[in-house]
Amino acid sequence: MSARAGDRPHTELVLIRHGVTSWNRERRFQGQIDIALDAEGLAQAALTGRRLAGWPLDAVYASDLSRARQTAEPIAAARGLATRFDSRLRERHYGSFEGRTHDELERVEAEAWRRWRSREPDFGLPGGGESLRAFHERVASALLDLVRLHPGQTVVVVTHGGVLDIAYRMATGMPLEAPRRHDLLNASLNRIGWDGREFSLIAWADVAHLEAEPGAALDDVEARP
Repeated sequence: MSARAGDRPHTELVLIRHGVTSWNRERRFQGQIDIALDAEGLAQAALTGRRLAGWPLDAVYASDLSRARQTAEPIAAARGLATRFDSRLRERHYGSFEGRTHDELERVEAEAWRRWRSREPDFGLPGGGESLRAFHERVASALLDLVRLHPGQTVVVVTHGGVLDIAYRMATGMPLEAPRRHDLLNASLNRIGWDGREFSLIAWADVAHLEAEPGAALDDVEARP
């Protein structure tokens, strides 16, 4: 007998953007370059672990890049869990944009910059970067695998701003090409649910645990358009 809609197990993903890095402050594209957290980012990771210490978490997954690994460590430790790594949770590959600032790209890569800002789904970034559509497909495959592996459970996913953007669009039906209006904050908690058929938004951009910190959680400039 098939299950009724209300009988389907609800799975929750708690998506967390990594703590702040020096490149975030410089408005420099990180992409898949392996940049570590700075001192404030490490403090944000510790506060996030403290916030989640009492939550009923069943698993912790993370991108394999250092800034995500370092953010996941105190969260997993607080719950006595081992972090599982998945390269599909990496940031978008930004090709020749990586390592360069917004100001520089706007000056010297004017056409590519314009097309990136216009959110053309099939525009592959110069230097072997991913198109927005290919990035979406990669992230969607990872998130769908997680909810299928953990029916009825609560799973932490420590990742990057671009991945959060895709997750938000999956949960709300927002088109890939639509300009972003939602925040993608460092060390924020972003919760989406899965009912066996589709994702839905539970809560977004929760940084209550960072309020005592002197710095602010930076929005993701890489995924801003």
